[in-house]
Amino acid sequence: MKPVSIFSAAVLLVPWTALFAREPQFPPVEGFELQRYLGTWYEIARMPNWFERDLVNVTATYSPRDDGKITVLNQGYKPGQDGKRKQARGRAKFAGDPATGHLKVSFFGPFYANYIIIDLDKADYQYALVAGSKHKFLWILSRTPQMDEALYNRLVAYATELGFDPEKLYKVPQNW
Repeated sequence: MKPVSIFSAAVLLVPWTALFAREPQFPPVEGFELQRYLGTWYEIARMPNWFERDLVNVTATYSPRDDGKITVLNQGYKPGQDGKRKQARGRAKFAGDPATGHLKVSFFGPFYANYIIIDLDKADYQYALVAGSKHKFLWILSRTPQMDEALYNRLVAYATELGFDPEKLYKVPQNW
């Protein structure tokens, strides 16, 4: 049985903005270190989007490729006892300076979308706040399935300062 591709056409992550990936609207973090960012991240919260609809226990795993790019494996499950795993495999590359947390991600051919790390635990790489090109896409990521509520609230407050609507954030169930 073939794995079902996550986020259906997440092959089109940020489908239309991918066609027009441009300079980031949000300030990416500086002093970014890819080797420390690689590995698995748990999705704590996100702006709702069609390619992750109804998914729980969502993770994103980043690993290096031989060509210098990054493999991106997004996985999630439909809720319920027999929840099916959905996954999407893509690739990422730096948008410019590798010390800046601004990457381009593609799940579909030559089309790339902005992946902008706008907040990051630079001491231990335990949390990240990631945006797309517009206020439509935002993710709160953690190295663990749960996040301290005070930290979560701080990240939401920062996202709100940048113009994101905190009422639209969906807390992703992580029931591992």
